[in-house]
Amino acid sequence: MGKLQQGDRAPEFTLETIDGSVNLVAELEKADKGVVVYFYPKAMTPGCTTEACDFRDSENSLKSAGYTVIGISPDPVDSLRQFTDRDNLNFPLASDPDRGVLEAYGAYGEKKNYGKTVQGVIRSTFVIAKDGTISSAQYNVKATGHVARLRKALGIDA
Repeated sequence: MGKLQQGDRAPEFTLETIDGSVNLVAELEKADKGVVVYFYPKAMTPGCTTEACDFRDSENSLKSAGYTVIGISPDPVDSLRQFTDRDNLNFPLASDPDRGVLEAYGAYGEKKNYGKTVQGVIRSTFVIAKDGTISSAQYNVKATGHVARLRKALGIDA
């Protein structure tokens, strides 16, 4: 599938987490403003740890601003449990081992890695509005500083 854009309907999903399953529609119903869904390549790697810890440290302010956070990777649930426990993550990490959700969001495909073209997870973040449409689609984001830029774009930080 191609890349999603602002205004597109967000693909629905139900994925397993360490605490059972997470469902986009149910999360949207609970959120005041929307859901931030971010896709990352691999648990416990340096860039993914930086990004996850930034989301962890911003979780309370994002929640106060009306947003729920969900991280998605192709990692098995056992790896997500280790990642969550090791870094005290306070939001759900979902497992997409067959990459169906990653592909539906355009977050899996060709990318550059150290100058080589490879197939893999494209680090991406989506803000999904209460009505299920995408209000922001960001592809190829840099892990460092990404959450701060997202917070600014959402009007949480001036």
